[in-house]
Amino acid sequence: MATTERTFIDTNILIYAFDTDAGERHAMAQAVLSGLWANGTGLLSAQVLAEFYNVAIRKLSPRMSIKKARSVIAAYSEWCSMDTHPLIVMNASFLQETHKVSWWDAVIIESASQSGAKYLLSEDLQHGRHFGELEVRNPFRSET
Repeated sequence: MATTERTFIDTNILIYAFDTDAGERHAMAQAVLSGLWANGTGLLSAQVLAEFYNVAIRKLSPRMSIKKARSVIAAYSEWCSMDTHPLIVMNASFLQETHKVSWWDAVIIESASQSGAKYLLSEDLQHGRHFGELEVRNPFRSET
């Protein structure tokens, strides 16, 4: 998926990029992130980095070392455009209620919206769904 629009990535995309057991998803996630680096259009939040760290050191097989996980966080921290603040929390609560999404997804959606992203890349939300101006895209979805 090539785009020059600001694009927010969900935790699962970052995890797949470092999960060598993820097969095709691993290669696809790496390609997506490489494209976003090249275009300077990638965004994420501290929540994404925290979730990544937790999964990387506990659930990946083999587990990522703490030192390596920290280096990934340091590199991708450049993509954090804002910290979570009370407005994100408040608006996420409305998203959760009105759009029937999980709390953590609502915080991701609101963080993406507040960061100015046009797209949110995730496999956990419905491809093509809109939250205001933000469009969800699943980079692993086949376009058949």
